[in-house]
Amino acid sequence: MRIVFMGSPDFAVPSLDALVEAGHEMICVYSQPPRPAGRGKGERKTAVHERAEELGIEVRTPRTLRGTDEQARFRASDADLAVVAAYGLILPKPILDAPKGGCINVHASLLPRWRGAAPIQRAILAGDEMSGVTIMKMDSGLDTGPMLLKRELDIRHKNAGQVIVELSKLGAGALVEWLRHPTPPEPQPEQGATYASKIDKAEARIDWSEASEQVERRVRAFNPVPGAWFEIGNERIKLLESVAGIDASGQPGEVLDHCLSIACSSGYIRPLTVQRAGRAPMTAGDLLRGFPIPKGTVLP
Repeated sequence: MRIVFMGSPDFAVPSLDALVEAGHEMICVYSQPPRPAGRGKGERKTAVHERAEELGIEVRTPRTLRGTDEQARFRASDADLAVVAAYGLILPKPILDAPKGGCINVHASLLPRWRGAAPIQRAILAGDEMSGVTIMKMDSGLDTGPMLLKRELDIRHKNAGQVIVELSKLGAGALVEWLRHPTPPEPQPEQGATYASKIDKAEARIDWSEASEQVERRVRAFNPVPGAWFEIGNERIKLLESVAGIDASGQPGEVLDHCLSIACSSGYIRPLTVQRAGRAPMTAGDLLRGFPIPKGTVLP
């Protein structure tokens, strides 16, 4: 099958590899343009862009697909199918209609739950026990198209980075499975539909007035990026891993002991792995040896 692949981050790379390994003809790859990154602000290609170049596949990086010239170029690819996985650009109707078999998407949720930009983080924040991937036929709505295949994943006690890795592999397998044995599309029910809005960096600041279970979810949802954090003095400290406890007698934000247990509105959080600005991740014990936070301190 002649396929155009459209994807950008690490999540999409296993799907690209799976299509190549399955013997499909990869016409070209569309990916987000290189952007400044790192301390030197040098231009960095997306993970999919780099992998496609390693595989010898042509890469296209338009900033938009709304122009008629870009749409004509896409249509000229004469693709049987377009496969989309976390591409990052909206596909206008002329793009959706161009491939003979349309466009299908590897979406990181069990649709109709968590349509939208940040399904993995939103699922963790909401306390969902199960997530998964849905292979879906794309339409002009936001992740509203008919479903082709679903696969589930238990996400309890996992952070977003771990879930991304597992779902990327699960999605790649489901994609190739459906291409080998296509099943009829199933319309999404509207009942149970939720929207996974884009993550705002302000959400990563820990609010000690939340319950400890919610703070712990926030830590997992924002690991590795943007990283949940709290402040002490003028320093911001990322909280990368933690456990939630039930009983606590302090006010929200109060340091309860010499292990850095911190009271929440109910229960407490015990940090396990933290990170100071410009430093490597470390245990809470290592942090306290070089950066004392006395019992009774109240964190904002």
